[in-house]
Amino acid sequence: MSELSTLSPQPLWDIFAQICSIPHPSYHEEALASHIIKWVQDKEFHVERDEIGNILIRKPATKGLENRKAVVLQAHLDMVPQKNNDTQHDFTKDPIRPYIDGDWVTADGTTLGSDNGIGMASALAVLADESVKHGPLEVLLTMTEEAGMDGAFGLKSGWLQADILINTDSEEEGEIYMGCAGGIDFITTLQLSREVLPTGYKTLQLTLKGLKGGHSGGDIHLGLGNANKLLARFLSAHANELDLKLIHLQGGTLRNAIPREGSAVIAIPADKLEKLHQLKDSYLEILKNEYAVVEANLILLLDEIETSSQALTADCQTRFLSILNTMPNGVIRMSDVAKGVVETSLNVGVVIMDDKKVEVVCLIRSLIESGKDYVVETLHSLARLAGAESVASGSYPGWQPDADSPVMHLVRETYQQLFDKTPNIMVIHAGLECGLFKKPYPDMDMVSIGPTIRGAHSPDERVHIKSVGQYWQLLTAILKAIPVNE
Repeated sequence: MSELSTLSPQPLWDIFAQICSIPHPSYHEEALASHIIKWVQDKEFHVERDEIGNILIRKPATKGLENRKAVVLQAHLDMVPQKNNDTQHDFTKDPIRPYIDGDWVTADGTTLGSDNGIGMASALAVLADESVKHGPLEVLLTMTEEAGMDGAFGLKSGWLQADILINTDSEEEGEIYMGCAGGIDFITTLQLSREVLPTGYKTLQLTLKGLKGGHSGGDIHLGLGNANKLLARFLSAHANELDLKLIHLQGGTLRNAIPREGSAVIAIPADKLEKLHQLKDSYLEILKNEYAVVEANLILLLDEIETSSQALTADCQTRFLSILNTMPNGVIRMSDVAKGVVETSLNVGVVIMDDKKVEVVCLIRSLIESGKDYVVETLHSLARLAGAESVASGSYPGWQPDADSPVMHLVRETYQQLFDKTPNIMVIHAGLECGLFKKPYPDMDMVSIGPTIRGAHSPDERVHIKSVGQYWQLLTAILKAIPVNE
């Protein structure tokens, strides 16, 4: 038994522990989906899948509540696979190892998957717990949200029967979300030319690690360090004085996770070695000063290595480092309408280099379409200046806030009654699937709630135990209070 079995409410925590035991990173959700389908069939509820792989479960209303509006509880099946560099873990084979750490549940060296595993567990717990009172109920579990919202993109009209959708993918107890940012992927590709290293050059690996990383939507306003940008800053600043040759650079693993680690393989003349160490130490002190509050564990390492790879030519190196160093990153603009909320942002998420090309993979988010368009054109312009190729793809819409939403008002009133305080009505900069659901279901009333989660999309991910109980209390009270279908 997992130690999570000691926590309340049950069976939510037991179901979450079971979810953790079955690998389910993006594009590898099938084992978890099969487990859930068998579990539902054993309970004799209706279950079906669509062509994308989304799961839809139906449970009849509690006796006496058959006349209530139908509700669909929605979560996504996949999780973000991130681990510490010194953690041995295969996300496609190994279970997540959750444990209790004071007031929180976290995982051993990896992401926890509370995003969106707790929401998924809560929806399944409603199915399992006969003490929960509700009207006609559906549970929708979508595929591959974290890597492109594939399930939400493929959701067909007419499949859901519900009038109200409760999304369970929010990450702050006491906040009710009624809108979110849209997003678009952007990849800049530069074809590389290489040459043999001159004689007398030493090869070294420069590694930047110890950054917090995090969710490129929910954490982008925190001013965290981006490993890709910080490496480019150093290399661009000192390439000339060191006669530096760049051989390889890589950083980050996911476009929607702020990159925590990166490394560059470089070569310099042997007589510049002492100067390089001095500049590295000086740069580390600069970063420690600049990021003293938010990145206390930042590390910059320099190790001599052997490599037979060729270096980038001078022109190619200049163009690549110029792209990476000048590329915008972080908050682009704050919203004038939703005070305190990021309107538009860019995450320079992944750098992938091989012998022939390098790709810089970014995720743009914005509450408004014109914000996305502006950043897309900025990146296209940068690519044109550097002689690189660029493509934007996978655009998904934001979720337009509806101040008159009946379910939003119901959730706010229910929260007020339960906890004797007023919740915050929010628009979130992270992407939720609700915006995509509005296309096949334009009249569906939607709201998003969840427990408090910190460090999502990073190995520091943790979920606040007490907030899970409060979230469960709110969710079950909402289901009981859903009005009559007139």
